[in-house]
Amino acid sequence: MTRPRPAAGGGRRLGVAPERLGRWLDGVADRHGAFTDVGEVDGTVRITCADTTAVTLRAPFPWTPGPALLTAFTVQAQEPHRAAVLLVRRGRWAVGVFDGGDLVVSKVDARLVQGRTAAGGWSQQRFARRRGNQTDAVVTHAADTAVRVLLPHAGSVAALFAGGDRGLVDEVLADPRLRPLAAVRREPALDVGEPTKAVLLTTPGLFRAVDVHIVEPGDRAGGAAAGPGGS
Repeated sequence: MTRPRPAAGGGRRLGVAPERLGRWLDGVADRHGAFTDVGEVDGTVRITCADTTAVTLRAPFPWTPGPALLTAFTVQAQEPHRAAVLLVRRGRWAVGVFDGGDLVVSKVDARLVQGRTAAGGWSQQRFARRRGNQTDAVVTHAADTAVRVLLPHAGSVAALFAGGDRGLVDEVLADPRLRPLAAVRREPALDVGEPTKAVLLTTPGLFRAVDVHIVEPGDRAGGAAAGPGGS
C-alpha cells in the first residue's frame, strides 16, 4: 500500500494492492459503519459509509461492472495484465514490460548531463547550451531504447505507465515512433526516484495498485480525523 497523501478537494489518496483490497474495505466498514450506497460512475466505484465517509475506487486497468459490484471490481482488479513502463530523469532512463508483477524484458541506461555551474557571462551561456544538448540527447536515446524494447510489445500491452521527470517523459513519448504506446498511457504518473533496475522492479506495486480517494466527515469540516490510510 502506498503512503496516503492529501487529495485535491479534500481527503486523502492512497494506493491499495489489489490482493489486499477486500481486507482494506472490511477495515473501512469496521471503522465507518456499513456501506449504505455502492455505485459505479465512469469506471469508478463510489461507496458511502454509515457515517457519511465517501470512498472512491479506481482500477488501473479497464474492468466490467457486474451485479455484485464490489465483488466484480475486487476480482477483476487482481487479474494480471501486460503493461509497459517508461521512467525518465535527467541523465538516466529505464523501460520494461511486465506480465502482472513479473518482468518480461527491460533496459536501463544512462547518459552524462552536467550539473549546474556558478560561472556567469559567456561561460554560463555556453554551459547552458551544452547542458541543453545533453538533455536533448537523453530524450533521443531514451526514445530509441523505448522503440527497441517496448514497441515490439505495443500490441499486447494493456497500458503504459510512466514516471520520473514528466517533461522529459512527454518529450520521449512525442516521438512519432512511440504513438502506439503514447495512446495507451495511463495516469497517475508513477512516483519514483532515479530510474535504476531496482526502482523499475518496484513499479508493479505502484501501477497495479487500486487508486483510493477517501473523504471522512472530519475532512469536510476541516478537521484532522485519523483515516484508514494505515489499514
